[in-house]
Amino acid sequence: MTGLTLYTTPTSTCSQKVRLALAEKQLPYTARHVALDKAEQLTDWYLALNPNGVVPTLDHNGHIIIDSSVITEYLEDVFPDRPLRPRDPAHAAHMRAWRAYIDEVPTPAIRPPSFNAFLVQGFAALTPEQFAAAAAKRPLRSHFYRKMGQTGFDQETIDAALADLRQTLERMNAALLNHPWVCGDMFTLADISLTPTIVRMEDLHLGSRLIRSTKQRRPPDTRRQQSLPRVCRSEWLCGGSLSAGRRHSQSDAVRDSAFC
Repeated sequence: MTGLTLYTTPTSTCSQKVRLALAEKQLPYTARHVALDKAEQLTDWYLALNPNGVVPTLDHNGHIIIDSSVITEYLEDVFPDRPLRPRDPAHAAHMRAWRAYIDEVPTPAIRPPSFNAFLVQGFAALTPEQFAAAAAKRPLRSHFYRKMGQTGFDQETIDAALADLRQTLERMNAALLNHPWVCGDMFTLADISLTPTIVRMEDLHLGSRLIRSTKQRRPPDTRRQQSLPRVCRSEWLCGGSLSAGRRHSQSDAVRDSAFC
């Protein structure tokens, strides 16, 4: 046994990154569902594990690892078989540059349209005082909730987010013109980091809208087409474990309010 326990939520994009990495590396783990709709991530027991009050959190034989990007790098260090990181230092640096960009640009950019679509409705019935208290409880991003308010993010914020997502697709398009994956011929943690955001864009019906605006078009790549099903299997993105995945509908996303 690997001794891995993942505190996760099915529709959390950050949790999905870690579950994809675990699936690709064929690492068995125990899934512990964190009920965000019940604010379980803000309870004392969970904050003792992850003071940021977000998912995912990895427990590896008592060693607590937080942050999805850190977790997936940790998995590479501890379980080097079935690698998702190039062994060549220059190629690894290229992958990490992609991951830094993903963490800084598309990962935060997908949040405003996601919150407007799925989460803001749950706050509409609160009094201003109740909403302020709910926002203040978040160890991270209290300002994000305050900016969202009870009516959602304004159009200027949404437009800025969409511009960042469009830039991400343009960079992906350029990288994929001559290679099956963004870092070349190897499927890496960079592709894993991008996948949940691309899936969320489809959930929000943003994909075709933004893709139409990209300037380049890449030719079909049969190697990539053959490999795509492995990163789109619903049990890997939304399931609790490799052996017990379950499909989640859009209504699950609304009910769980599961955004990292």
